[in-house]
Formats: sequence, C-alpha cells, structure tokens
Amino acid sequence: MAAAQRGSASSPTALLAQRLGHAFADPDLLVQALTHRSYGASQNERLEFVGDAVLNCVVGVSLYHRFPDLDEGDLSRVRASLVNQDTLARVARVLDLGTLLRLGEGEVRSGGSDRPSILADALEAIFGAVFLDGGFEAAQAAIGNAYGDVLAAADPLALGKDPKTRLQEWLQARKLPVPEYVVVATHGEAHAQVFDVECRIEAFDVATVAQGSSRRAAEQAAAQEALALAMTRHPGGTRGKR
Repeated sequence: MAAAQRGSASSPTALLAQRLGHAFADPDLLVQALTHRSYGASQNERLEFVGDAVLNCVVGVSLYHRFPDLDEGDLSRVRASLVNQDTLARVARVLDLGTLLRLGEGEVRSGGSDRPSILADALEAIFGAVFLDGGFEAAQAAIGNAYGDVLAAADPLALGKDPKTRLQEWLQARKLPVPEYVVVATHGEAHAQVFDVECRIEAFDVATVAQGSSRRAAEQAAAQEALALAMTRHPGGTRGKR
C-alpha cells in the first residue's frame, strides 16, 4: 500500500484507525495486520498471535469487573463466546475489514475477503499491531471501541444458548412477538451456496441481514445482530434483570 494512501486522513486505513481510536506511529504495522499470507512474505500471522493474547486479556479483565459474582468457569465460557471466530468475524465486518485486506489472487477469487477465518485472524492481528505500536492501554482502548456493543450485550444467563433462542427469549420476556426470518438472497453453486437471511423485529423497527453457508447459520448470525440492535433500542438498554 502506498505511503501516500497511508498518510491520507481520508484513506480507508486511516478511517479504520479512527474507528479504533488509535493513530499509528508505525503505519506499516497496520498494513502488515491486513496482509494475508497468500499476498506476500510480510503477513499477519505473528501479529495475530500477539493480538489473540491481548484480546483474551482485555475481555477477561472486562468480564472480571462487570460480573463480580461469576466463578472462573463461567467467566471462561463467556469470554470464549466473545473471542471465537464467529464473533471476531462479525466485529470485523462492522469495521469493514474485508475491503481493506491484502489477499493473493486466488483468495480474492474465492471470496476470501468475507471468509470468517480470514476476517477473524485479521482483526486479532490488528489488535496485536495496536499493542506493539502503543502498548496495552492503547490496545485496551481499541478493543473497547471495536467490541463495545458485543461486550455490552454479554449475558452469562445465555451460556449454551444459540442466538435465535436468546433473541426469542428476550422478546418473550417483554411480551413481544417472535422475530421473522426471511431468505432474501442466495449465492454460489448448488453445492456451495451462501444464504442471505433477514431477521425482522417489528416492535423495534429492526431488520438485520447476515450471511451463512446454510440457512440456519445465516439465521443465527442475523439473530445475533438483531438482538444487539434491539437491546440498544429498548428502554433500559442492556441492563436486564439477572
């Protein structure tokens, strides 16, 4: 990526840095974090290793303070649900990382820019880059900016429940109708289709669309996003009774 683009206040990478709340002293670290191994030698796997450790630490500390009554086992399970590949990929899509990734031609042709594993690895690499560039406090702030809604929606009572179940129970607890799921598009060959599913919650004027390799996977992803959005619109926010 050209130095001129990295230095431009309106460049995509600069906008990403703004969303993270971190101005890179070494912009090459961010470029490396966005570089998949298929693109070239200076790729993001070592940064991903660092970012994985930092993310687990930051999320763990946040949960420790937020849920003082949870034991170690429950804290570990909540953290695992927040740092898994699906959640990382969802946060990466909100940050629009797919458009910034540097991929080899084969990965570009096969849709690598929206592959959950690649998005998740890149996001961890970015957190690692922020840590190396600015230290733990900078990484903690960047993770807080990227993960704010996800952390706010963390609910120990939902352990072991899939997003559709959590959304249905959340609505029923408020005496609201269950959501509606609609397949709005399908892509790809018959043996490798990708589904776009919309989740609608009429009571909050919420409609989220997510993709998945099956209809069920897409419904679960759309439900996850719809729940997070609905909780921000419901009086009382995420402070439900526990």
